[in-house]
Amino acid sequence: MDAASRPGPNRPRRKSAAGGRFSRRPSNPRDLPPGDLYGALDLGTNNCRLLIAAPDNHGFAVVDAFSRIVRLGERLAQTGRLSDEAMERTIVALRVCANKLRWRKVKRVRLVATEACRLASNGPAFIARVGRETGLDLEIIDRETEAVLAAVGAEPLVDRDAETALVFDIGGGSTEMLWMRRAGTRFETVAWTSLRAGVVTISEQFGGGVDVTPQSFAAMRAHLRPMLQEFAQRVAELTGTPAPVPSHLLGTSGTVTTIAGVQLGLARYDRSRVDGCWLDSTETGAVTQRLLDLSYAQRAANPCIGRERADLVLAGCAILEEIRLAFPAQRIRVADRGLREGILTMLMKEDGAYGRTP
Repeated sequence: MDAASRPGPNRPRRKSAAGGRFSRRPSNPRDLPPGDLYGALDLGTNNCRLLIAAPDNHGFAVVDAFSRIVRLGERLAQTGRLSDEAMERTIVALRVCANKLRWRKVKRVRLVATEACRLASNGPAFIARVGRETGLDLEIIDRETEAVLAAVGAEPLVDRDAETALVFDIGGGSTEMLWMRRAGTRFETVAWTSLRAGVVTISEQFGGGVDVTPQSFAAMRAHLRPMLQEFAQRVAELTGTPAPVPSHLLGTSGTVTTIAGVQLGLARYDRSRVDGCWLDSTETGAVTQRLLDLSYAQRAANPCIGRERADLVLAGCAILEEIRLAFPAQRIRVADRGLREGILTMLMKEDGAYGRTP
């Protein structure tokens, strides 16, 4: 759930001041060796996102990016199908992605679709249509693959001194969560889950997200709580810890990046300040309360939220609040990265190109 003011397709982002294992820099494809570009596309319930990158000594450098809200899963929970309007919006965005991949002469790609296409009865037919109309060969990945890719993308931001971390990705139609623990110099996944709850599905289920009252927000949380408690109990059983508290939380979702922007008081969303930053869990709860006190128009006016996400942000906050309740760590690290970065990392490592200077 990128904020509306975030860098667009023609404004590649700067390297995060917080570090990590990739950088973002503008680049002309003529400046790069032929065949040295990789592409990753994530078609979710709410967003269509593309990254194009080249290996460099940081891991990789992003040379082009595209993100557009398409709301592919709009009313999917009610109808079980992707609507004609949502599919048309998505095809338009995917044509942009296809053009970028062709123009950049991308060497290797992985193009994935997630929860909306997994659940929709016409999801496979839509993927076939995408191939015919755009030339893009999308694959519908399962929830475990999605969770693993998100973890790979975010893992560089797990605190090197941590013993455990709870990684979460709040999407449009699902929420992926992974309990990770130190294994030497790396971190391994001990347990994972994919909740059938995201900002779009929860928002639609509880009134549409425009007029959110304390009562409807509490109802969202009550609906989510058993899902989170079930995963916390599984982690407790696997780790032998009655009440597992990770060293820190690591959020890779638009919800947590939006909250970070609000909490930092940014006049406009700034990835270089958000990616890798640390939030105090208690202060994050205070931001949620502040957003709950605002009207829809006031949320839409916030530069880190925008009109396109003003009806979704509180559903994301409800999910985050229940994650904080189930796993009460004091610190939350924010990652403006995730599934696409995980795809790029894995593709480049398969080729022995990750971290290689062109």
